Amino acid sequence: MTSPWTTAQIPDQSGRVIVITGANSGIGFEAARVLVAKGAHVVLACRNPAKATEAEAQLRAETPKASVESMELDVSRLASVRAFAERFRATHPKLDVLCNNAGVMALPPSLTEDGLDIQMATNHFGHFALTGLLIDLLKSSAPSRVVNVSSAAHRLGGDRYDAMMAGKKFNPWTVYGQSKLANILFTMELNRRVQSRDVDLRAIACHPGYAATNLQATSASSGATAGYSEAVARLANRLLAQPAAAGAWPTLYAIAEPDAQGGDFIGPSGIAEASGPPKKVSPSKTACDPDLASRLWALSVKATGVDYSAL
Repeated sequence: MTSPWTTAQIPDQSGRVIVITGANSGIGFEAARVLVAKGAHVVLACRNPAKATEAEAQLRAETPKASVESMELDVSRLASVRAFAERFRATHPKLDVLCNNAGVMALPPSLTEDGLDIQMATNHFGHFALTGLLIDLLKSSAPSRVVNVSSAAHRLGGDRYDAMMAGKKFNPWTVYGQSKLANILFTMELNRRVQSRDVDLRAIACHPGYAATNLQATSASSGATAGYSEAVARLANRLLAQPAAAGAWPTLYAIAEPDAQGGDFIGPSGIAEASGPPKKVSPSKTACDPDLASRLWALSVKATGVDYSAL
């Protein structure tokens, strides 16, 4: 019988440059911790510079020879995305992996400075723009990867993007599901496009299962969901969720496992994909709809002004 996958199987990552958004805590931090220990140069791309600096210091304390740096990036703001891409391109000659991990969950309806829903902006549009602004660097660094962290909640999403952009209101969990569905649709469309251009880039999606991170408590404290308090969220995390380190396994598999292919969706192998070692899993039927993916791509280009002309 084949032994379950563990992080010990991750090959040496020396020489690889990996950007992880939202890497100061949770799944992003745990992924960075493993990759730094494996020799990668990891860029912690985070909204809060102070927390990013603390995370960087912790990684250096744990791995004295760690090759790690922190850079400011608020993926909910297109100006911040463009500024980060410009700084990164000016200081880094290559990019082996872009891991689009930062996210928010079930927040009350609000618009960003760009006029976009806060959840869609953070979870999808910002990462779509970031990937497009760095796509030429990813191409020149081939073989390279783009890893988009989705959620089992993508199954709550549907064909609603046109209505959302027209201003129709949905409840916070529906919008969260839409944003996580967008992660997979974006992955599949990007993979189709790079394959048609014979670009050696693998676009891979993943989801962590039920992992104890700050997402649940932040969502609860926002008051967006009645009856779901921060105390309840933290208790559920302690009693039911797997640790964030285990939740990072699908992300790490997508980033570093040689067998992970473009268009794959990686998730936990346990009951209901809630926990367990990572493996290739199946997304919803809607997530595999090429017409919806193409429409979302066009909508994303319009919303962000990033057209992937370098692809």
